[in-house]
Amino acid sequence: MTRKGLVFVFTGDGKGKTTAALGLGLRAWGHGMRVLCLQFIKGAFPTGESAACRKLDGFELRSLGLGLIRDKSPGALAPHREAAREAFLEAEKAVKSPEWDVVILDEVFCALQLGLLSEEDLRRLIRERLSEQHLVLTGRDAPRTICDMADLVTDMKCVKHPYDHGVAAQPGIEF
Repeated sequence: MTRKGLVFVFTGDGKGKTTAALGLGLRAWGHGMRVLCLQFIKGAFPTGESAACRKLDGFELRSLGLGLIRDKSPGALAPHREAAREAFLEAEKAVKSPEWDVVILDEVFCALQLGLLSEEDLRRLIRERLSEQHLVLTGRDAPRTICDMADLVTDMKCVKHPYDHGVAAQPGIEF
């Protein structure tokens, strides 16, 4: 049976976009698929998912961003733009390589919203990926054109969040 690669979009203002993408990756890995997750915004901050992936042969997670972006002035965005460009070059290689069955581009839509990447480049990457490879895209505010290209789109909606009640981010839950 020839596999048809699918494009997944996990977007919205709710929690769970990265978790859904990594869960899909874990399911694929359990079936012997090789999974690569490239994180566009998240930096080298230690997370539970990065620790777990180091233990899974064939499931690689690379945090290529510089971390949360608070200052959005042009000068402050320059190093983030360069990091996003390098992450995108990694993504272009990955989607053309038979080494990976599933490629996850985590927070790629955040990079688009901040102007670190172009939407046209992302559309081109989707069109040029290997036909049997699954591609998972995450982040808030997925562009309509990308959603139209996807096979599955899930819009996570925040109904209630512990932050709203003063509960700080917790290891194992938020990171």
